[in-house]
Amino acid sequence: MTEPFIEFRGVSFAYNDRPILKDLSFRVERGQLVAIMGGSGSGKTTLLRLISGQVRPQQGQVLVDGRDLARMSHAELYEHRRRMGFLFQFGALFTDLTVGENVAFPLKEHTDLPPRLIDDLVTLKLNAVGLRGTEKLMPSELSGGMARRVALARAIALDPALMLYDEPFTGLDPISLGVIAHLIKKLNDALGTTAVMVTHDVHKSLDIVDYVFFVAQGKIIAEGTPAEVRASDSPWLRQFVDGAPEGPVHFAYPAPTSLAADLGLEAGHA
Repeated sequence: MTEPFIEFRGVSFAYNDRPILKDLSFRVERGQLVAIMGGSGSGKTTLLRLISGQVRPQQGQVLVDGRDLARMSHAELYEHRRRMGFLFQFGALFTDLTVGENVAFPLKEHTDLPPRLIDDLVTLKLNAVGLRGTEKLMPSELSGGMARRVALARAIALDPALMLYDEPFTGLDPISLGVIAHLIKKLNDALGTTAVMVTHDVHKSLDIVDYVFFVAQGKIIAEGTPAEVRASDSPWLRQFVDGAPEGPVHFAYPAPTSLAADLGLEAGHA
């Protein structure tokens, strides 16, 4: 097998005394677009934070392009993030900067390119997402779908080797959602980028990704290609893909005591 671009080896992580990931292992091949799915609080965003080096595992290793992030110096982490694009859940545009200035921001921060060349690159990136001509607009003048596309143009400004998407479809109407999904797939293929997308949108994601990992109880409990996921008879997958309220994943939080005990209604407390 070829060396994966991203690899988790027995990773465990907790916030204080609350375990999130437990001895989790998986790999993402170079050039793949993968989705990570699971219920709220299952650790999906924590996986993105580990891949970007924002946090470090308490146990195990997170390797990107063969390098252990936990062993990187501050300067090496800075360079790692320079090679990475990140599309935040709601775009996270700088509200006091124009569209053009937002897209130019990483180019000015991470390169010594002359202003004229930066302007040309901004035009090219905005053209790639269908928004050439919006350079002078402010974020407040954009629709939700347009703002998300500007954020995507900013994320790919440096032609990253790695793209991370945190719920890229949240809050979009069906047309805008379809446009963003198409652009993510098209740009990923064009740039040859390795990409990890955290998402709850099962059906649209299965249309564009190469592979899917499902996270629950701190572990990868299922994985496969979109075709394998659609054909699976796993009760957990069927509940998640079909959005069923009943199944292995319970709606109620696992409280340590019963409701009757909390209300003092058990025998001897009346």
